[in-house]
Amino acid sequence: MYIKLIQPRMKKRPMDTDIKPRMSPPLGLLTIAAMLRDRHKVVIQNENIAPLTYDSPDIVGITVTVDALPRACEIAEKFRRNGAVVVAGGIHITTAEDYVPEDAFDVLCVGPAEGTWDDIVRDFENGCLKKKYRCRPMTGHDIIPPAYDMVKSSEYLYCNIVHTGRGCPFRCDFCYNSSKQRRFMNRDIDDVIAEIEKIGSKHIMFIDDNFAGNISYTRELVRRLKALDIKWNAAVSANIIDYPDLLDEMRDSGCKGLFIGFESIDPASVGGVHKVQNDTRKYEAVVRELHSRGIMINASFVFGLDGDTPDTFKATLDWIVKNKIETVTSHILTPYPGTALYERMKAEGRLLTDDLSLYNTANVVFKPKNMTEKQLYDGYVRIYRDIYSFKNIIRRMPRTKAQIPAYLMFNIFYRKFGRFTDALCRLVSYEKIGLWGEKLSRYINTVGKPRK
Repeated sequence: MYIKLIQPRMKKRPMDTDIKPRMSPPLGLLTIAAMLRDRHKVVIQNENIAPLTYDSPDIVGITVTVDALPRACEIAEKFRRNGAVVVAGGIHITTAEDYVPEDAFDVLCVGPAEGTWDDIVRDFENGCLKKKYRCRPMTGHDIIPPAYDMVKSSEYLYCNIVHTGRGCPFRCDFCYNSSKQRRFMNRDIDDVIAEIEKIGSKHIMFIDDNFAGNISYTRELVRRLKALDIKWNAAVSANIIDYPDLLDEMRDSGCKGLFIGFESIDPASVGGVHKVQNDTRKYEAVVRELHSRGIMINASFVFGLDGDTPDTFKATLDWIVKNKIETVTSHILTPYPGTALYERMKAEGRLLTDDLSLYNTANVVFKPKNMTEKQLYDGYVRIYRDIYSFKNIIRRMPRTKAQIPAYLMFNIFYRKFGRFTDALCRLVSYEKIGLWGEKLSRYINTVGKPRK
């Protein structure tokens, strides 16, 4: 059987270049490929990399995020004309199955691929395909390693990406994880270690929603990482401050950077979306504890929360500069269908559009409480410009000298002059630029250390 798996084209935000969709390959599709390729012909196409070819597979699988749904429907229509059965899955289908157009796809896949795709293929072969498949009960032991060898590494900046689990234990209102369909589970640690060793890189990016969602699991994992002599980055919650001994072990195992969803420096804004793991009174302590251990911070902020006003942007910028936050990811609050936030805003009559292609955290799709839509959008665009101005890049310079080259690489070459860097990647290859940055980072972090 011939199965084609597709990543639809994403819409770029105002600050994005073509580097954004080429940061890393689609692990979800690679997981499905790993499950099926021994028995079937499996092809993966990423529309962000190259135009799709509309041939005649038996089954087409499309991974769907909320803003890619309209494009996924267009792709499905073309393949269905060619006689293919189209299966839609991914985070939007799992979160918001009730908001998917009824006749857009032949099959909806709700939940992880490991608990659905074998059933889909079996029923297709037996001529008894159902309209919807829900994931069978599964644990972290059932998670399958992606088919990394199917990736054309020259097309991506980083292929050294690993996940230690799925989901998050917290249920913030605006997050996909507030959906009842989402489950939190950790992989077997032996499987994670084996996957890292197979990748063979000395720099690993863990892409979990929350790397430290299960503290006892994380403790054991980072102790195992020490023997690998790697550098790594991950995403955690701000409550990591409550576990200073774990922070020590993370540092000792090679942690060099953490993504943290601060979301807002205003306690009313944070509390309004039930981000219970964030205590704004501890934010500066979080920054101080991470920086003292040589760990850089990628801080995420969401603008448009119900406690936000036009003054929020300047206050946030001042806080970022004062605390020398190395990198910042900003978003406009976006009520994804299927989340608690969406249901609340829908009930309040605050949704402005049902065009889901605009739901990419770069457009105002709801009525803010304490500012106009224009004030919210203009503030969102302006804070990116201000954070990455030369003046504020200098003011945010890390105090640790070893971190400065990596800091400048991201702030200058990715954010400030991203279009130039993208052109360079196209000329040389994304893989080579990524490897160059990785090697430079490794060299910087070993300079001055005693030889073993």
